[in-house]
Amino acid sequence: MKKYHQSVLLKESIGYLNVKKGERFIDATAGGGGHTFEILRLGGKVLAIDRDPKSIEHIKKKVKSQKSKVKSIEELVLVVGNFNQVGEIARKNGFGKVDGILFDLGVSSYQLEEAQRGFSFQKSGPLDMRMDPKLTINAADIVNNFNQRRLNEIFKKFGQEKFSWPIANAIIRARQIKSFETTEELANVAREVYRKFKVQTNIDPATKVFQSLRIVINSELLNLEEALPQTVNLLKNNGRLVIISFHSLEDAIVKRFFKENKKLKVLTKSPIGPENWEILQNPRSRSAKLRAAQKI
Repeated sequence: MKKYHQSVLLKESIGYLNVKKGERFIDATAGGGGHTFEILRLGGKVLAIDRDPKSIEHIKKKVKSQKSKVKSIEELVLVVGNFNQVGEIARKNGFGKVDGILFDLGVSSYQLEEAQRGFSFQKSGPLDMRMDPKLTINAADIVNNFNQRRLNEIFKKFGQEKFSWPIANAIIRARQIKSFETTEELANVAREVYRKFKVQTNIDPATKVFQSLRIVINSELLNLEEALPQTVNLLKNNGRLVIISFHSLEDAIVKRFFKENKKLKVLTKSPIGPENWEILQNPRSRSAKLRAAQKI
C-alpha cells in the first residue's frame, strides 16, 4: 500500500481550521489520516472517525510504525463510525466541545485503487461500493434488481447523467442474458451507450453511473444532511467548520446550511478549489470545493 489516500486541499483546509497547540478537532472522514496527522503535527488533538474499518486500521498501523508525529496516544482517538452520528461519537469520546471539525467527503484513493472494493470503473472487481462492509445492499443488488425507472432516477438525480434512460435500458437488456457481477461489465454498458450516440467526453462515460450508485448505496447526501446540524452544537464559540465536497449536490447542501444557520459566519464567499499544481499531481482533486464557516 504505497499511498492510502492523497489528502485534497490539505494546506487550505488546515489553514481555515486555524489549528493551535492544545486545541481539539474532529476529523469526521479520516481516510488515510492526512488531515489528522497534519493537525497533530501542529499540536492539536484529534478525534478521527471513519466508517471504513480499513481506514482506521491503516492509521493505527501508521502510528505504531512511528511514521506519524503522534507523541502520545492521548492526542489521537480513533473510532469506526458513521459521521451522521458525529455528535454522539464525540461526546462518548470526550470531544463534546471542539475548536474545529473537518469533513473530506467522497471516496478515498485507496478505496478506488483496491479493485475488490468495487468503487472503480478502471479496475475489474466485484460490484460492491460499500464504504461500510456491514451495509446489506451493494451495487450489484441495485443494478440487477431495480427496474428501469428507478435506475434512471438514480443516474439522473445523483449522477446528473444525461443518458440516464438509455443506460438504464441497456442495463435491463444486458441482465436478461446475464446478471452483472463486475465493475468492468457495468462500465462497458455505459461506454457502449456513449459510443452508440457518438458522444465524446473528457471523462470516462462510466463516471457518473458509478458515482450515483456509490452515493445511493452509502446514503452520502442523507448522512451529510444529518451530520451538519450536529456540528454547530459541538463547536466552541469561534470554532470552525471546514467541508471539502466533490459533487455539486454535496456542495449545494453545504452552501445552503451555511447560509441558513444564523450561528455560523461564512469564511469563504465562494468555494475554494485546488491549484493547477495539485490537479496535475492528483487529478481526482479537480472537482474539489472547500467551504468554511466559523461559529459566532
